[in-house]
Amino acid sequence: MIRELVIPKPIWVKMRRHAHRYAPLEACGLLAGRDGKVIFSQGIRSDARSPVRFTMNPKGQLRAFERMDELGLELLGIYHSHPSGHRQPSASDIQQALYPVVQVIWFRQDGKWQADGFWIESRQVSRVRLQVAS
Repeated sequence: MIRELVIPKPIWVKMRRHAHRYAPLEACGLLAGRDGKVIFSQGIRSDARSPVRFTMNPKGQLRAFERMDELGLELLGIYHSHPSGHRQPSASDIQQALYPVVQVIWFRQDGKWQADGFWIESRQVSRVRLQVAS
């Protein structure tokens, strides 16, 4: 279990912009790196085109995994947005959490995008600290 995920500020900003650009639909993507430190992120089109759930496009997901392999990185996280403002993982988020990675959820609070991290295993949810590194 990862207890803290370190995300460089440029990747943090890239994820936030992705969430904002796709609102009111959910945006999604992958985070990769080593030892709990994100080095690579890739936004992926959601085929669900829904404001309440996401389904990563398989071709986009495959390209991201191929790039991670090229760079020698491991999958550390999956991010997606809750444009309606829900801060916690939804029931479908919990049910579909199949990878042992950090789930980063972007949400709007007081008109500003924010994110929280979660570890979901055996339908149990634990918080993960997100550290934005300069």
